[in-house]
Amino acid sequence: MNSPRTTLYRDKQNGKLMGVCSGIADYTGVNAFWVRLGFLASLLIGFFPLMIPLYILMGLLLNKKPPHLYQDAQEQKYWQGVRQNPKRTTREIRGKFRDIDRRLADVESFYVSNNPRLTAEIEKLR
Repeated sequence: MNSPRTTLYRDKQNGKLMGVCSGIADYTGVNAFWVRLGFLASLLIGFFPLMIPLYILMGLLLNKKPPHLYQDAQEQKYWQGVRQNPKRTTREIRGKFRDIDRRLADVESFYVSNNPRLTAEIEKLR
């Protein structure tokens, strides 16, 4: 099952012609200028017979990007990271949860060690 945030779209809002290069840039997290420059370079190198039909085909087959796909730039950057390397993103999230758990344990030990009445009540529950 594909999430709408991990799908390749045409980005007509930021696109120049059909929005294909802008959509690829959004999908990969690369600046659209560099994707367009790579496309033009591939045309000049000699991939002209392949690149033009591929661009037109992608422009016709890809769906338009929904206007409110991301709430902010931070969410967009997160989903680009998920698309680029899901395992790394999972490790980062797991690390953040470990850090939160450690900080909660520190808060709990602070309050329990400084509050003898709370400590006694917790001991009664065990």
